[in-house]
Amino acid sequence: MSIKVLEQFLPENALPYLKIWFGSYPCHLKITKNRNSKLGDYRKLPDKSHQITVNGTLEPQLFFFVLTHELAHLIAFEKYGRRISPHGAEWKQTFREMLLESLTVYAEDLRPIIQKFSKSPKANFMASPELVKYFHVPEEDELLYLESLIVGDVFVLKNKVFVIEETTKKRYLCRNLKSGLKYKVNTLAQVRKIDDQYEKQ
Repeated sequence: MSIKVLEQFLPENALPYLKIWFGSYPCHLKITKNRNSKLGDYRKLPDKSHQITVNGTLEPQLFFFVLTHELAHLIAFEKYGRRISPHGAEWKQTFREMLLESLTVYAEDLRPIIQKFSKSPKANFMASPELVKYFHVPEEDELLYLESLIVGDVFVLKNKVFVIEETTKKRYLCRNLKSGLKYKVNTLAQVRKIDDQYEKQ
């Protein structure tokens, strides 16, 4: 993707930071059409290059925020190795540093919200009510990573309702509320959290 094309999606003065962060990493940046399920994602490809996708309909400041989130994955994995947790301490530290480094890119009224978020970056954008409110993102359209939920939380995955019974680093033990069967679900599965009163009905 050309820099001129990318600049169309970015807030003013964001490009210098991206040039530094991307560095010499081989990365394929894809701008996608509107996706209700996610704002962006990162993956390492079989040829050892990287791929980042970002929702192209996002407002420029949110586009830059999401791109920073995904780039933090790339940089953290390259710096600390592939065995780190995708949203663990190493990623949080990397994302925090990048947010604070680029703080002046954001509007003055958004900066305090970014600073607050940076103290303990969350895996999912929706974990920050202040950011959701600022960007007017409808909460019902955004999925959560399973790892952001806790024991007792109820969620929907592939149109089936589950409750979390046990948590481990990579997989959560979850019970299907209809069948009673238990499954181990990857912590990076994207789910929709629902009211835990569902189980009591």
